[in-house]
Amino acid sequence: MQAILEGRPIAESADVIECKGYHYFPREVVLPGCLRSAPRTASDLECPHGVQFYDVVLDGRVHERAAWSYEAPQPSMAHVGHRMGFWKDVVVR
Repeated sequence: MQAILEGRPIAESADVIECKGYHYFPREVVLPGCLRSAPRTASDLECPHGVQFYDVVLDGRVHERAAWSYEAPQPSMAHVGHRMGFWKDVVVR
């Protein structure tokens, strides 16, 4: 599977886990340097899985909060912990 932004793959792997309608890629397959930690919101801090959102930066363009990872997942989400999920402008196919 690929995560595609602006027509370019930013992640590609056969080891993708689907969970609750989202696809989670291993962190190491994400295009180096394209993720920038986004400031945590009050809603992020309430997440029981320790969510961290990331801006995806590609060719100088910032796609705010287009990726995330669960940094301290509860057992129900442990299988996708520390993997990267994408949404908004990122197409997964």
